[in-house]
Amino acid sequence: MGIFRMPSLGADMEAGVLVEWLKQPGDAVARGDIVAVVETQKGAIEVETFEAGVIERLLVTPGTTVPVGTPLALLAGAGESIVLPSPEPQPSAPPPPPLRAPAPLPSPPVTPPPVMVATAHPPASPAARRLAAERGIALTAIAGSGPGGAVLLADVERAAATPSAASPARGLDLAQMRRAIAAAMARSNQEIPHYYLSTTVALAKANAWLIDRNTGRPPEQRLLLAALQLKAVALALRRLPEFNGFCIDGTFRPAEGIHIGTAVAIRGGGLVAPAIHDTDKLAVDEVMARLRDVVARARSGRLRSSELQDPTITVTSLGDRGVEGVFGVIYPPQVAIVGFGKPVERPWVADGQVVPCPVMTATLAADHRVSDGHRGALLLAEIDRLLQEPGSL
Repeated sequence: MGIFRMPSLGADMEAGVLVEWLKQPGDAVARGDIVAVVETQKGAIEVETFEAGVIERLLVTPGTTVPVGTPLALLAGAGESIVLPSPEPQPSAPPPPPLRAPAPLPSPPVTPPPVMVATAHPPASPAARRLAAERGIALTAIAGSGPGGAVLLADVERAAATPSAASPARGLDLAQMRRAIAAAMARSNQEIPHYYLSTTVALAKANAWLIDRNTGRPPEQRLLLAALQLKAVALALRRLPEFNGFCIDGTFRPAEGIHIGTAVAIRGGGLVAPAIHDTDKLAVDEVMARLRDVVARARSGRLRSSELQDPTITVTSLGDRGVEGVFGVIYPPQVAIVGFGKPVERPWVADGQVVPCPVMTATLAADHRVSDGHRGALLLAEIDRLLQEPGSL
């Protein structure tokens, strides 16, 4: 039925380490099932399958680094068999020349090495890997006491008792992540002709609506301004779809859904932007719940592959860091990024009166190959309009 391959989890990913198989040969899988855990510069990612079938054969062993696109496993339906793609046929050798004089024999052809490359990842028991993930401990930081240096459950428990072992999240190489981010942003600045816009948004109505909705709620169920921001961007994209999609080979390809990637800072450094799928179709409470969920999993290294593959636009906010405005760099092949700054109180004219009013700066960085400032201004204006009607979100 199909081949399960190492997915591309962003423009900055070239290869990943297979950490763990969560399915075995003979197991039935449905679309969306988590099949494996792969480690990338963004941490350990749970990889889903997009085909239903039965795992017929696993092709890669845990601890192996493979390039994006490498077959990892074969999936088949009942009674089906899978054949791996055959290598391109080699041209037949030309007939040997007539014997005239002895000549040195040509060197035998060199067989290229297999795509799978062993890594320094330590072997570990499944229980040890899971506990390390839960505690946010990198396996490479643990001295294994098992056969061949394998990390056992007891090793992780000892490491967890050490306060410094719990940071950063599992398998997260922050230096490598920083290099990957730098490469993606350098590519963005080289390839994408950015333009930037900003506007000031009054927040009095949004704040009043949030206070009313949060009255009586426990802290863990309260809505934040971020949920309104994400929902307003999602609904605005319905009216201006040229900001929701990808520019590939110079051609814009609109996305079928609106999956907002929300930028999440990793403790200790680094950044990821997992998608909240179908943001425009979710109620504000659902957006808030999804946001809390992806932030928690991003910081513990348990994101899913679809959450890194699917963002169609990015929203970033540095308001909680005290920044009043942020002009982002577009994550290719996306075509826009929306930013929100810290709410601040400013003089504001309302009904002919100058009054104090909470406001924030909303920004847009967009791709001039796909849109222009006129359409970008309409997008920001629509986001502003929607935030003045929070009850309609």
